[in-house]
Amino acid sequence: MTNETSTADLAATGPPVAPRNGAGLLLRVVPPGLYAGRAHVLVERSYLVSKRGWMTVISGFFEPLFFLFSLGYGLGQLVTTVEGPGGPMPYAVFVAPALLAASAMNGAVFEATFNLFFKFKYAKTYDAVLATPLGPVDIALGEAAWCLIRGGLYSAGFIVVMLGFGLISSPWALLALPACLLVALAFAAVGMAAATFMRSWQDFDLVQLAVMPLFLFSTTFYPLSVYPGWLQTVVQWTPLYHAIELMRALTTGYVGWGALTHVAYFVVMVLVGVVLAARRLGKLLLT
Repeated sequence: MTNETSTADLAATGPPVAPRNGAGLLLRVVPPGLYAGRAHVLVERSYLVSKRGWMTVISGFFEPLFFLFSLGYGLGQLVTTVEGPGGPMPYAVFVAPALLAASAMNGAVFEATFNLFFKFKYAKTYDAVLATPLGPVDIALGEAAWCLIRGGLYSAGFIVVMLGFGLISSPWALLALPACLLVALAFAAVGMAAATFMRSWQDFDLVQLAVMPLFLFSTTFYPLSVYPGWLQTVVQWTPLYHAIELMRALTTGYVGWGALTHVAYFVVMVLVGVVLAARRLGKLLLT
């Protein structure tokens, strides 16, 4: 039995506790055996494991930072202004909120897919978890919450960098971190659901195949107007586009009713991802 599996066993088999207030509704709706109201135990387990590999967690913060320095300031010396939400703006101000959204996406997606697949396929962590009162819904919610925390840490660090370089010009930016948490949760939920369909490590090439085009073409480095009309429609349906547009609106102060559309998009992603991940985990682990 591995150290991770032992930690899961010890953490999940503590004395019985009353479900938290937020868990009451789910306990009444979800069939018995699928949800015990103790998803926080999975978060605690992930935290204890990550303490031993904290450098791996922190390293994810530097990728968007390098892009900001190389493109926002390097390329920004050649491209002085670009069309943004409220008109022309400095290139670094245009790129920074997009990289903020991308950091939330990357931190959540790779945590949800790679780690969940390893725990499920090789470490057999979830077999040990299901030997306790916890169920598949606890697993799905707990893992999604940890991905949310990790994506939120990357986003919070990047927001501090943006503040230091004067790339935030609106009090609406106070909502940027909660928005990043919603984005991270949405991508984590979908990533978990996708991980349950993967058969081997080779399937992770498909994850990169999905994430890289999102990063490059979702108006991260140039405005939507550079695309032809039909391609603009395609881009506007992608999740990272909605995240980037929401971050740009909040950090520049040009917030309209369209921001609610972006929020609703990610709420739907969360619901679909968590439900699908919980059902798939239940089917794979309980049958």
